[in-house]
Amino acid sequence: MAQNFRRFTSNAVGTSPATIHTANSYDTIVGISVSNILTTTINVDVYINDSANDIYLVKTAPIPSGGSLQILDGGAKVVVQNNDAIKVVSDTASSADVWVSMVDAIST
Repeated sequence: MAQNFRRFTSNAVGTSPATIHTANSYDTIVGISVSNILTTTINVDVYINDSANDIYLVKTAPIPSGGSLQILDGGAKVVVQNNDAIKVVSDTASSADVWVSMVDAIST
């Protein structure tokens, strides 16, 4: 069975939470990369809002200048369902680029 791979991005994420993607079905997140685009260390939060709660994948994670953070590694995956929103926020304005890789509409 063919899978529908998708990617979602956001540039220069800052101090307001950026919604990277809102699921419209059962989807699987297979990768999240957050890169520091500044010359100083930043701290980031990556979380999923399930319409009622923020569930953190990482909170106040430091990323050094020019570095990146792989939120999911070792083959880990996260399943989201309809209306779950992937959000990223930094402690510094316009400081992080984000890339999310997903499998769209997995079978239920």
